[in-house]
Amino acid sequence: MSKDKILYEGKAKTIIKGPRKHTLIQRFKDDATAYNKKKHKIFKGKGVLNNKISEHLMIHLKSDRIPMSFIERINDRDQLIKECEIIPIEFVVRNLITGSIAKKLDLKEGIKLKKPLLEYYYKEDSLDDPMISRDHVEAFGWATKTELAKIDKYSLKINNSLGKLFKKKGLILVDFKLEFGRLKSDKTKIVLADEISPDSCRLWDVKTNKKLDKDVFRKSLGSLLTAYREVASRLGIGH
Repeated sequence: MSKDKILYEGKAKTIIKGPRKHTLIQRFKDDATAYNKKKHKIFKGKGVLNNKISEHLMIHLKSDRIPMSFIERINDRDQLIKECEIIPIEFVVRNLITGSIAKKLDLKEGIKLKKPLLEYYYKEDSLDDPMISRDHVEAFGWATKTELAKIDKYSLKINNSLGKLFKKKGLILVDFKLEFGRLKSDKTKIVLADEISPDSCRLWDVKTNKKLDKDVFRKSLGSLLTAYREVASRLGIGH
């Protein structure tokens, strides 16, 4: 651990220099944060659960030919990933109304959208990650029109693939956020980066609408670890 060269310390993960050129180690932490760090708590074992869940979902998406930075899970905490230049945008896909969009538009939670809604948010904690338009992304040079077209396509394909997977497990994929980047080894290639876990997805039980994601922590609805273990169990992941 002392020999690890930490390159970046995030809210839920630490990025460490990898063993080979153009690789990194992504280490999952036990921290849970909400409202851009305004709420914070450590849950022992959360990072292990998210690491295994994210690995499971990435492998599933890889079989659907989604290009990604994920290479493999190394141990309970760490993943080996390809080094990327991260695009500073959170790409959010919504299937049902909840969260910030329900509040902003004064809509009832749980309404199913007529089609998946794709939104863009500028990643900046000090600004509370403001929603931006496609034109903002292009005008500020964060991504090109061609790159955005690829990301939109990948995002909707991921939504379709994971929606079907979760439905088989008795879960509704309500919404989720994604991050993408350009490979350091080939900056013409856009890949899925970061993680996909209950930290980044809203997941509800299909029968009861019980929340099994980070909203349990955000809204103080019960045990976060119990909810995450339930998701892992339904996916057939040992923990």
